[in-house]
Amino acid sequence: MQLYNKLSAKERAELIDQAGKNRLTLSFYQYAKIGNPQVFRDHLFITWNALDVLGRIYVAHEGINAQLSLPADRFNEFKEHLDSIDFLKGVRLNIAIEQDNKSFLKLKIKVRDKIVADGLNDETFDVTNKGIHLAAEQFNNLIEDEKTILVDMRNHYESEIGHFKNAITPDVDTFRDSLDIIEEDLKDHKEDKNLVMYCTGGIRCEKASAYFKHKGFKNVYQLEGGIVEYTRQVKEKNLENKFLGQNFVFDDRRAERISDDVIAQCHQCGAPFDVHTNCANDACHLLFIQCDKCKEEMNNCCSTNCKEIHALPYEEQKALRKGQGNSNDIFKKGRADHLPYKKDLRNIFETLKVNKQ
Repeated sequence: MQLYNKLSAKERAELIDQAGKNRLTLSFYQYAKIGNPQVFRDHLFITWNALDVLGRIYVAHEGINAQLSLPADRFNEFKEHLDSIDFLKGVRLNIAIEQDNKSFLKLKIKVRDKIVADGLNDETFDVTNKGIHLAAEQFNNLIEDEKTILVDMRNHYESEIGHFKNAITPDVDTFRDSLDIIEEDLKDHKEDKNLVMYCTGGIRCEKASAYFKHKGFKNVYQLEGGIVEYTRQVKEKNLENKFLGQNFVFDDRRAERISDDVIAQCHQCGAPFDVHTNCANDACHLLFIQCDKCKEEMNNCCSTNCKEIHALPYEEQKALRKGQGNSNDIFKKGRADHLPYKKDLRNIFETLKVNKQ
């Protein structure tokens, strides 16, 4: 019985091309009590592998967080399977704004301590006492209220290429980093302001809204379904789109274009640009923003040093990496000192000023 992926990304890409079928990229999450995450995980893998599902799925005692793709003509079978699971029946599925048949090339279902790394002790507060969910039209109206503080719950490399206008964008590397910063800098406004939050698909706000209510914030709201669902409703109902730029996504697409605004810049030359790339040096793979001109000049590398290493024969590159693990700088997402136009560090909450880009 197969319980793990056995094909390489290259082999899977070839099979997708041979199949010639359109695939559907989607995501969903659900907090629920799962008694045995490993058994549940294996059940999902057996069923979904047979449906040709690919993606990255986390299962924990607290629920499931899934980002995946599947053949469009097997969607109904997939939905029927979800509906056969009590806590997933009728779960909201966030369909990707932009589709790509190769958004995922492997099926990875992992058992984790949590479905989102929030660093919180869930025993210390009521995780079910969440903020008020807002549909797109309600959200648009509330964020225009002068008593509203709009906060982006994503990391800096996500908000750098796209965010809601007038949103506070925490300059952090992880979701956990933002929680204490927001509480501290907004502590004087726990009762007199509306705290409105948003993220990619809604999952981070589910936990954050309960946490901030526990910390004494009286008026807590969250964008239902996140940026993905907001965009769908804006198009369906012909609403004003208040999101600028691209929505960062955690698959091979890297981003979905929401508006024509380009609010970021190339980290190497400063030209307006908002497409992330990974440094081609296998010992680096830093995720950063690089325009087409710099990509050609730097051979898709983030520095001269990486460019020189990348030009070496493969065996020499491999020898240089021997005995060395990947640096944590890989996860700094554009903070590297050798990038002159990286996002500047700043006190994002100073006098409650907001990003006007």
